[in-house]
Formats: sequence, structure tokens, C-alpha cells
Amino acid sequence: MEKRLRSLNCLPIKSLSLIFKTALRSFKTEGIIIKRRNFGEADRILTVLTKRFGKIKVKAVGVRRITSRRSPHIELLNFSRLSLHKGHALPILTEAETIADFSSIKENLTKVGFAYHICELVDGLCPENQENRRAFFLLKDVLSQLAEEEDIASVVHEFEIELLTILGYYKPSWKVHSVNTTVFIESILERRLKSKRLLSRFL
Repeated sequence: MEKRLRSLNCLPIKSLSLIFKTALRSFKTEGIIIKRRNFGEADRILTVLTKRFGKIKVKAVGVRRITSRRSPHIELLNFSRLSLHKGHALPILTEAETIADFSSIKENLTKVGFAYHICELVDGLCPENQENRRAFFLLKDVLSQLAEEEDIASVVHEFEIELLTILGYYKPSWKVHSVNTTVFIESILERRLKSKRLLSRFL
């Protein structure tokens, strides 16, 4: 530590300022990849539900190249530890490390369909850049359940009700079984759920 401080003391003021500014612009968080789209020739824009910052968009530069070391860690549904740098428009991904990849979901087409539905709901209903740890842990828990459970439909229905409750769209005093969650959610989003067309193939 002392050696590091001595080396910093030897640096010019401008260099020290640059180091501290860079440090302030860098941050880490844990998050689940709920959406991604290609951008440019080799980049991707990720939508991530994070523990600390809520739903955020992240620019992952060069991850579509075969040589990218970060690419396997930012697959859809991955729960990953992300190192980010504040860019002009979006945070830039600098490093990524997988915590859990929910591989048993990805190996089952029916579970993939339900997971896509879950991600569509989180993306559509959760506002950007607003911390909501309850929503984050709910998503993490339902993916863990989806990986293990066989009664998938009831797990997903309970998730829908809980997410709507957390976000203030649903009151616990209402009767759960009287609510058609699909119609209810589509009325909030003012559009049809794309995932329902996919789910219809498995139900």
C-alpha cells in the first residue's frame, strides 16, 4: 500500500486527475441478462436487471467476435458479475464473470419459452435505472425454480402476480384466481405479449 502511494505521489497532477476520474467512472454490479440485440458489426446492447441499479442497458463492444472472452458470460438468462465503465450514452462492459447460467433451462425448449416470457415481463414492466432489489431477487428465484421444477405454469403464474404486486400494479387483497394475468399485463403494456405466441407451441 505504501509503495502504491509513493508511486502515485511521483505522478504529475494531470495523470493523477485522470486516474481518479477513470476510477470514478468505473463500477461493478451483479445482474441477469434479460434481453440482447446486435448493434453495429460486432457489438451487442444488453438489457440487464441488476441488484444495485435496477434495469439498465449496457453496450458490450466486440462480443460477437469469436475471440471475445466476455461473450460466454453475457448469454441470455446468465446471472453475471459485470464490470462497467460509464460511457457517453450507455455503460460500457469491460469484464464479465458468470455466477449462474441456468443451463438446465436452456436445455429444455419448454422452459426456454417460459423463461423468455418472464424476461419479456421484466423488461416491459420494470422502469429503467430504478433500483428494485425485490424485483431482482424475484427474477433470480423464479429462474432457480424454473430450472428445478416440473410444474412450470404455476411457478410462472405466481411470479406474474408477485411482480405485479411489487411494482404496484396488483393488490394482494384481490383474488388471484379471478385475474387473467395475460390480459391484465397486456392492458398495462398496451400491446400484445410476443412470448405468448411462443408459449402456445408448448401448452
